[in-house]
Amino acid sequence: MRLAATARRASVWARTASRRHWRGLALGAAANVIAAALTLAVLDEIAPPPLDRLQEVSVTVNDRNGELLRAFSIADGRWRLPVTPGDVDPVYLAMLLAYEDKRFEDHAGVDPLALLRAVWQFASNGRIVSGASTITMQVARLLEPREARSLSAKVRQMLRALQIERRLGKPEILQAYLTLAPYGGNIEGVRAAALTYFGKEPGALTIGEAALLVALPQLPEARRPDRNPDAAKSARDRVLRRMADLGVISNLDADREMQRPVPNRRRPLPAFAAHEAERAVRSARAAPRHTLSIDRTYQSALETMVRERLHTLGSRTAVAILLADHKTGEVLARVGSADYFDARRSGAIDMTRAVRSPGSTLKPFIYGLALEAGLVHPETLIDDRPTNFHGYRPGNFDMSYQGTVSVREALQLSLNVPAVRLLEAVGPMRLMAAFRGAGVTPQLPNDEPAGLAIGLGGVGLTLEDLVTLYTGLPREGRTVALRGTAADRQEIFAAPRATAMFAAPASWHVGDMLSGTPPPDAALPIGIAYKTGTSYGYRDAWAIGFDGHLVMGVWVGRADAAPIAGLTGRTAAAPILFEGFSRLPGERTPLPPPPPDTLHATTADLPGLLQRFEAPFSTAAANGSANSAPLAIIHPPEGARVALAGSARTTLRPLILKADGGTAPYRWFANGAPLETPTRRPSTTWTPDTAGYSTFTVVDAEGRTDRVSIYIE
Repeated sequence: MRLAATARRASVWARTASRRHWRGLALGAAANVIAAALTLAVLDEIAPPPLDRLQEVSVTVNDRNGELLRAFSIADGRWRLPVTPGDVDPVYLAMLLAYEDKRFEDHAGVDPLALLRAVWQFASNGRIVSGASTITMQVARLLEPREARSLSAKVRQMLRALQIERRLGKPEILQAYLTLAPYGGNIEGVRAAALTYFGKEPGALTIGEAALLVALPQLPEARRPDRNPDAAKSARDRVLRRMADLGVISNLDADREMQRPVPNRRRPLPAFAAHEAERAVRSARAAPRHTLSIDRTYQSALETMVRERLHTLGSRTAVAILLADHKTGEVLARVGSADYFDARRSGAIDMTRAVRSPGSTLKPFIYGLALEAGLVHPETLIDDRPTNFHGYRPGNFDMSYQGTVSVREALQLSLNVPAVRLLEAVGPMRLMAAFRGAGVTPQLPNDEPAGLAIGLGGVGLTLEDLVTLYTGLPREGRTVALRGTAADRQEIFAAPRATAMFAAPASWHVGDMLSGTPPPDAALPIGIAYKTGTSYGYRDAWAIGFDGHLVMGVWVGRADAAPIAGLTGRTAAAPILFEGFSRLPGERTPLPPPPPDTLHATTADLPGLLQRFEAPFSTAAANGSANSAPLAIIHPPEGARVALAGSARTTLRPLILKADGGTAPYRWFANGAPLETPTRRPSTTWTPDTAGYSTFTVVDAEGRTDRVSIYIE
């Protein structure tokens, strides 16, 4: 009995001792956890992890589709491009986690199982066999690089990893690794590595490429494929074999990829639209990312073409190209120079924004205003003969004259005298006002008043200005401002702006005439309308062309404005324009059809006053300083809003047009189309088809004109 009682007491004591033991262990563990948490909390306060380094990434400039145009290295010259896990091929991510940290989603920064394995291997071998580093620990090391591997450095990484896990989510930690991992030299991050070694974004990696990028960060310098391709291949193949053993990829895929070589050179990072990229960064230096309206496909095609053509040009000759969507004004390509780093050609200067003489490229707008005013029709005859315009005696480029030609031929042949005749009729100030209304401000020498010489290039404009003006020709005379950034693109769709230089029929006639201009030598017709120009002294050669979607401007010359013997728009710029359009992907969009109220007629079928443009008259006479009273439209007044809706509001009533002064007979035009045969009465009527803006012009027997624009309600 006594033995049994003793046994029972011993059993109770043992159970009590056991409970006390486990309770003590639990309390000790809880105390350790609390102490660790307090330690981390204190450490977070006094020594937080340097997460601000994650913001030190290369500034990037992207095109309209998100494609990289150009990146800028960070302060110390390293390439560290921004990247997210969503930008990377899923196979690469699967291989990375399987190879580096298979329990990444489960641990809190330190993997206990991997740590125990590393301790056992160290105890068994007397040296570090594996470091048990998690992705988070590697991020900690990358944030605070160490000089050498040591136990204290490893402990510090563990503490930092625990801190990082408290502050960042798993996707953010993975993004940090993808951004900071070293790949040899000054290349950091998987995106910079993919572009440098494979010339592609990390979202399009092959299995072998992904394996190489998994292997490189472990020994980035020793395994650099551009310096040690054999070591790089061996490391890649080990990753492939292990991935096959783990079932991440198939054995067939591993065997196939192991047969392929690794890249043995570094590729340059994309560097498109150098001038525009730098301009975007300068305008918003704090922004890490910029988006332009440029399309990299177009930009690349035109830059490549210009580089290939350099051998045909002089050693100091420069080329600039500007391509825009004339429906929206978005700049799709801007080549400021053939080679940004070519000092002989002053490549760092953006020649799309340099002010130069436009030569004959302004002639289409003189013709447009003359058509708008009802002075001529494309089939009107006009004289090309030596003429003295009050002391100004323009001659043609080849110093010859064609005699009597049609207005169409005069524009297509770029004859100077007919253009000056028409400019005198419409008035230089009116041409300048049309340009300013389109948002373009020509620069006159010494701020002199506009004279007849502006029609032949006696004014300063940029290639950007010219492309802006030419956006109006294929879109019914309404120009649109050029836009080049993401903010500009938002503005386009929110409130597109357009300015009318002349009415739709006049604009269409100009485009139709330009579409018949013969292509340059050895070039085939490509369905565009275009105009060339050559500035005085062979300093600038121009070619501007458009189809139903795009407008392209080309400038050739020297950045220092020195003359180039024999340089002309037709021989130097036009071939580049035609090849440029041919290099663009996709089919050319046809030119727009004529507006409904466009007058189609032969010379013989035209009204008498339009069959032949008579001898030039002075702008003073056009403004009414002849013997008779000045010609003026007195009804409706300029800018009036006229209500013509009938009672049913489905039809519009006729509008009375009335002029005063001038000399009979009178010729009336509504929106560029003649209303009837000339009449001796200074009044007529016109019935509109639809509401909206309309322009009316009257021409008298002496060629004097007046014009008003109104809004019909």
